Amino acid sequence: MELAKKTEKKPLLIMALLFVLILLSFFISLNMGYIRMAPMEVLKTLIGLGTEKDQLVLFQFRLPRMVIALLIGAGLAISGAILQGVSQNGLAEPGILGINAGAGLAVVLFIFFFQGSTSSLGTWSMFALPFAALVGGGFAAFLIYILAWKKGVTPVRLILVGIGVNAAFAAALIIFQLKMNPRDFMQATIWLSGSIWNSNWKFVLTILPWIMILLPYTMYKARYLNILHLGDYVATGLGAAVEKERRILLMLAVALAGACVAVGGGISFLGLVAPHLARRIVGPKHQVMLPTAALMGALLLLVADTIGRNILSPSEIPVGLVVSALGAPYFIYLLIKTN
Repeated sequence: MELAKKTEKKPLLIMALLFVLILLSFFISLNMGYIRMAPMEVLKTLIGLGTEKDQLVLFQFRLPRMVIALLIGAGLAISGAILQGVSQNGLAEPGILGINAGAGLAVVLFIFFFQGSTSSLGTWSMFALPFAALVGGGFAAFLIYILAWKKGVTPVRLILVGIGVNAAFAAALIIFQLKMNPRDFMQATIWLSGSIWNSNWKFVLTILPWIMILLPYTMYKARYLNILHLGDYVATGLGAAVEKERRILLMLAVALAGACVAVGGGISFLGLVAPHLARRIVGPKHQVMLPTAALMGALLLLVADTIGRNILSPSEIPVGLVVSALGAPYFIYLLIKTN
């Protein structure tokens, strides 16, 4: 009985620790940037006693960007955890499987055909971007599933087909980028490498409903991820509608990844690393692993964005490149360990 209580407390303590680390990183990030702000200046500005300049920097530039980083980090982490659970493959991740590339291609096509320029995005277009990304990501997932199917879907075939589809979409992206004017070409290149572009409160409102609705629903579906982990035969024997639940979970992963790509571009490896770290520290039970992965993803992306904004200040490194630099070694380590 005592052991059971300790086991239940451990995930809660870890989630509480991650939440405290997020708050700490959030406050440190508020102080850092091209325009430095002392901690007391930040506190004064937050309670409405700061100067106009400090209010502009904090409320119009830093805060929306950091909130977006937290939302994208949580969304991509959950998307990666779902894909790993559905495919039973620890190497599955939206960026590696080509879902991010499909979503990115759809966003670029939307801007290219309907807007003409990245600088002419109106309010309705901002809210339409996640839907465009959902269509692109959904098409990529459908293509991967169909091409990988051969009397079932094996983990190795899924990864190999995903890498191939990713390469095909990446090539298509380059073709359409070359048709853009030089300014849009550069902006699209930076965005596709993973960049929190146009960080303002409108973009926060663009992604917020998707994360706030899909994350709780995913937590509700966590028990099906546990059942799928037992294998199709056992899951069917337990009364689960395996294919139906697999499709629902896959669409949840695609929707989360698409919404995140629409605002943050093609950030790879975060959906791979965050679920793995969460699984290592709280175990494979998805009811506790998913919220832990969400917190881990939010923390990692917030820290990566802070590094990208400050390491070469006033120049900025796209956050996707920072995440890749941190995540690629871990990916290689997983590949070496995987049989």
